[in-house]
Parts: sequence; C-alpha cells; structure tokens
Amino acid sequence: MLSAKTLFQEILDNDESFRLFRSIAAGGESQGGWENGRIAALAPVSQRALVPKIARHGADEDKHGRIFNALLRKRGLAPADVPHETNYTMLLERYGIGLAHEQLNGDEPLTEQDIITYLAHSRVTEQRASEQMAMLRKHFAHHPDLGRAVKLIASDEDNHLAYCHEELLRFARSGHGRTIQRILRECALTEIRVYRDVSLAVMGHMGRILGWSRARAAVLAAGIHGAYAYERLVGWRRMVSLAPPERRDALGGPPVPAPEYA
Repeated sequence: MLSAKTLFQEILDNDESFRLFRSIAAGGESQGGWENGRIAALAPVSQRALVPKIARHGADEDKHGRIFNALLRKRGLAPADVPHETNYTMLLERYGIGLAHEQLNGDEPLTEQDIITYLAHSRVTEQRASEQMAMLRKHFAHHPDLGRAVKLIASDEDNHLAYCHEELLRFARSGHGRTIQRILRECALTEIRVYRDVSLAVMGHMGRILGWSRARAAVLAAGIHGAYAYERLVGWRRMVSLAPPERRDALGGPPVPAPEYA
C-alpha cells in the first residue's frame, strides 16, 4: 500500500535517496537562516523591537540546516549537490516572493513595507513547513535516529508560524490589513505552484534513485497534481487567514539547542 509513511520510509532506508532528501532540506533551511539574519541586520529603526525575534527565526533555521547535515554525517554521507529544480527557496525568489537577495546583500535599511512582505511570505511558507513537520512527527517521532530532530524542528516550525500570525495581526491593527491580505494571497498562489513543481522534481529524482516503475511514478505525480488542484481551488485559503495564536510571544526567548549529535 502506498502511503506517506511507506514512501518516506523507502527514501530514508536508501543512502542515496536519504542523502539527496536531507541535502535539499539542509540547503533550504540554511538559506532561510541567512535571509533572516540579513533582515535582522537591515531592519528599520521603527521595527528594532522585532529584531531579536527575526534573529531567533534565523538561528532556528540555521540550526535545522546543521541538524540535517549532522544526520548525513551520522550515516557517513556527504551532502549532495541540490538540483536547481528542487531548490524551493530559490524558485520562490525567482517568482518574486519575499525579499530579493540583491536587496538583502546591500546595506540599505529595509522599510516597514519590506518587513510586512517578509512576515507575509514567512506566514505562507511556515504554514507549509509546519504541516510537513507535523506529518513527519506523526510517523517518525519515535524513530531511533530521526525522532529527536523531527520533534524539535516541528516545534520550531509551529513557533515560527505563531510568530508570523502575531506580528501580522499587529501590523493589521495599525492599518496595514488590506496590504497584508493582498501580499498573502499573492504569496500563497505562487507558493502552491512552486511547491507542486518542486515536489514533482524531487519525486522524479527519488524515482530514478530507487528504481520506481513508470506506474508508481505516474501515481505519485497524479497525487501531486491532485493536491495542487485542491490547493488552487480552495486549499490556499488556509495560508492567508490570520488568528491570534495559542503560542504567544513564540520567539520571545532563546533558541532551543540542537540535539547533541548536531
């Protein structure tokens, strides 16, 4: 029976598919850590109170990248080159989502509008990350090698999502509600398309490594296209709603340290 658990178990059991899968994840998290670090460094004076939270967001993402690389080392594997078509963060930037790297590489302070754009982009992508990690936590929380990492990263992603809700609501109360909703909708519709394309690319690479039959590859591709159709129709709305989170001030304290092996 083909299920999320059996699919991921197959990927995890093979060194080459595990190596590519974890390398893709590590690259995306490390990129997120750099982006948040630069946003914290360039934040406008009016948003200086937000800087520690942005910095912690970046520290968490960087930590996740180190954890994924540590899991590779634990199996005696070196990171793999990440195919460009599987680079989620790069493709989002290419489609104009978030703040451009050219801007973040400069010295010009960001504006309040830039911070709103960053938070809206993060609210959408952290929704995806939170859902993915919830699925992995459900199936692999007690895995002897992955369990601690999965539970820690899942908790961090939930914190990041709560933080985005809380800060965007703060901006909405100060008169930016229409702008926030416009940016959220644009981000969500672009993200679901990028996620579909990246998912197809990743499954294509995994299928070649694991020797999947054409029939199995076709079933998985159909599932990805079906999920995209649902998200394009109604599913995107979960990414644009804002509500007071259960976790208040989720990034107000120090980062949780990585497991010892990382």
